[in-house]
Amino acid sequence: MSARALRLVPVLLLTACGGGDGGMAPPASAVSIERAYPSLTFTSPVFVTAIPGSNQLAVVEQDGVVRAFVDSDATTTSSVLLDIDTLVSSGGETGLLGFAFDPDYANNGFVYANYTAAGPLRTRISRFTVTAGVGDPNSEVLLLEFNQPFSNHNGGMLAFGQDGRLYVASGDGGSGDDPQDNGQNLGTVLGKILRLTTTPGAIVPIDNPFVATPGARGEVWAYGMRNPWRFGFDRLTGELWIGDVGQNAREEIDLGVAGANYGWRIYEGNRSNINPTNIPPSVFTAPVFEYDHSQGQSITGGYRYRGTAIPTLAGHYVYGDFVSGRIWALALNGNAAAGNALLGTLANPSSFGETASGELLIVSYGGTLHRIVP
Repeated sequence: MSARALRLVPVLLLTACGGGDGGMAPPASAVSIERAYPSLTFTSPVFVTAIPGSNQLAVVEQDGVVRAFVDSDATTTSSVLLDIDTLVSSGGETGLLGFAFDPDYANNGFVYANYTAAGPLRTRISRFTVTAGVGDPNSEVLLLEFNQPFSNHNGGMLAFGQDGRLYVASGDGGSGDDPQDNGQNLGTVLGKILRLTTTPGAIVPIDNPFVATPGARGEVWAYGMRNPWRFGFDRLTGELWIGDVGQNAREEIDLGVAGANYGWRIYEGNRSNINPTNIPPSVFTAPVFEYDHSQGQSITGGYRYRGTAIPTLAGHYVYGDFVSGRIWALALNGNAAAGNALLGTLANPSSFGETASGELLIVSYGGTLHRIVP
């Protein structure tokens, strides 16, 4: 992955935290980040998630393989859940970037992938079928496909909301400063959060915010994004929390709102970026929180913590930065930032994930999984 945007390249302050439904977040001295599943290593992992209806987890490898293993530190082996490496164009910021299980996976065996393919470079959102724990790469059913003008800023996350719809993170198409102004163009799916049904040929929900807007793509749920590499649904409230990777100055955390415009490329966070007519920031939906590049240069969005192992983290938004390796807990008062605490560091945190019980896992792009413990 390139050093700009997602910046997946190997590299290796504590602020007062008040408010939020968990009170103050623990300082770094009160928690530690430890290796999980110490016998397992993975190749360029970019996501981890629980497998519904089982005691297993799935890890997504960028080259196109999804591996499954039992959720126990005693685990010594993993198995291949899905291998689509022959379909995937991988390298830099391309590859198998997102993966999700169907809400009715236990009955239908459906899984969904967000990956890049070559000739031309394009993003594909596809469904595959898993039978008896093994996915069939020949079972692909294409839901959505769109070309990528550059190799970077592909977004990649996809997940089901509590409404049963499939949400997809799409980057602005790449290069720098969004030269095609895709983020502000409702006529393209680039630079957006998309919301889809899973019915092939009829993927636009009738209640999406722009279905009646002339010239707009009906798949669009929110826009003005640069590279929303990772987002996460709050399993308690259903709210969508987005980490949008910045350009040269700011990294931002956004609360997902249907129809919202988050301002890119006119604004980078709360910073005016390319704004020749001086459009005021009030026109756009402001980030809940942002940080500058003295703290990190590529946000890895996470989740609001809803587990039970660390009560002082309850309700805090836990996230990280791929370049600096910092892992933070953002305290919230309602949905407003109330303070940010450093929890520790980890080399190249490429993603966060939740176990079936809501405990958080952190993926290190170097090949290992980690957890936050008291």
